[in-house]
Amino acid sequence: MLNALSVRNIVLIDQLDLALDGGMTVLTGETGAGKSILLDSLTLALGGRGDASLVRTGCESGQVVAVLQLAQDHPARAALRDNAIPDDEDIILRRVQFADGRTRAFINDQPVSAALLQRVGSQIVEIHGQHDDRALVDVATHRAALDAFGELERPVMAVRDAWQALTEAQEAVAEQKALVAEALAAEEYARHTVDELSKLKLVAGEEDELAERRQQLQQAEKSAADVTETDEILNGPSAPAPALAALMRRLLRKIDGGAAQFQPIVDALDQSLIALDRTGEALEELKREMAYDPGELEAVEERLFSLRAAARKHQTTPEGLVDVLAKYTADLETLQNGEAKLVALTAAEAKAMEAYRKAAETLSAGRTKAATALGKAVGAELPDLKLGSAKFIVDHQVDKHRIAAAGFDQIAFHVQTNPGTAAGPLLKVASGGELSRFLLALKVVLADRGSAPVLIFDEIDTGVGGAVADAIGRRLSRLAGKVQVLAVTHAPQVAARAQRHLLIEKQAVEEGAFVRTHVKPLDTPARKEEVARMLAGASITDEARAAASKLLSEVG
Repeated sequence: MLNALSVRNIVLIDQLDLALDGGMTVLTGETGAGKSILLDSLTLALGGRGDASLVRTGCESGQVVAVLQLAQDHPARAALRDNAIPDDEDIILRRVQFADGRTRAFINDQPVSAALLQRVGSQIVEIHGQHDDRALVDVATHRAALDAFGELERPVMAVRDAWQALTEAQEAVAEQKALVAEALAAEEYARHTVDELSKLKLVAGEEDELAERRQQLQQAEKSAADVTETDEILNGPSAPAPALAALMRRLLRKIDGGAAQFQPIVDALDQSLIALDRTGEALEELKREMAYDPGELEAVEERLFSLRAAARKHQTTPEGLVDVLAKYTADLETLQNGEAKLVALTAAEAKAMEAYRKAAETLSAGRTKAATALGKAVGAELPDLKLGSAKFIVDHQVDKHRIAAAGFDQIAFHVQTNPGTAAGPLLKVASGGELSRFLLALKVVLADRGSAPVLIFDEIDTGVGGAVADAIGRRLSRLAGKVQVLAVTHAPQVAARAQRHLLIEKQAVEEGAFVRTHVKPLDTPARKEEVARMLAGASITDEARAAASKLLSEVG
């Protein structure tokens, strides 16, 4: 319920703090006293469109605060939690309107967008008048109202879940079709690439190994000439060892003949020959270690260049060729397995469609039954509201080709105001007074099934006679047994039905310095006087007071 309303510097309201209770509260007062201003203020707090003209003259800004009390399971609390707003015991909606046109919105002192404020506010409070009728004029709300009346929450959820499953199945089929189509388009190139790279017999890390071996062989190739030259010097035709050995033999013979002076030379030659032998052994060892095969270098370079050429072709590194091969192999496998998977997914989609249609048909049947019951229930309220010749019609259109989260059905509330005339949407067919009475009849029927917890009716009794006004008052009183009702009225029959009565009046402040709107709760004597004024007009007579007293006692 709406517990309190606080208004600062909005048009004629400089400062107003209003406490409210459950049940039915009426607001009355002379025309121009400020009833519309009060509703405009509340609308602003509920996320309505801001307007710089709402700010009181001479003020930089105005502010409206609405304090609401909600059940813990109310959908508005879920919206708060979804937006990380503290879910306190009371819900406090606050809107600041600046004179330059800007506005700021807050919920529980947390800054929010005007859209979120409007979303939360619309779930809690509905304001209805002859020309402001969201519940009936907005066709988008009709299906939800019918579902609430028919208590179809479970079938509605079943259809929503089935639709979600169907949507996911359809997306899976579409995705698989795209994969198969892509694989088909690239099949020839993929097969060529797989064949080409498979022949290379790719090995991870091979490029580094080949590059290292190539460098070793290239170094061996460069050193081979030096080894050959050394071998030629040591072992070729001009090798020193044979000449030195022959010289040493001649000198040994001379020593044997007694020429001992050659002994030091012979000893030196012997050491030289030993050194040459060791040099030759070292050379042979080096030749064995540097065994160089030109064919191996050629083979290594051919393999290395093949890998690098393939890498350039596929815009990757030789190491990345493994991934390229894996990708195109997978593409071919997708092509090979994709059709089978597509068949399975298509079968799953068909099964999901069957489940959706079954759930949607069950829901549609429930809506058909609820539409008939709602039409009868609203119709039963119409005679007392002097709409006895009118009909309320739930236009239920079923399109089984329509796949949506809400099912096959399109729901719209239509009326026929007179026999023989065409039925049509409320706003096009009903007059202002008729519109408000149709609204009231529907709200009475829907009060405990999906209605907002706070209903505000703005002069819906305008232009009706005493009997109709009394019927309106009785229905508002019935509504107040289930939801909080606030009614702005000029009808004494309506005012007499309320549990609380607020008088809206203008006050002159500081000897006429300015005028402000004031709201005064009325006690029993003051209430009788106000009802008498509503009955008699400007001049209140004793007869009017007596009639007011009788009216209040009859409905009390």
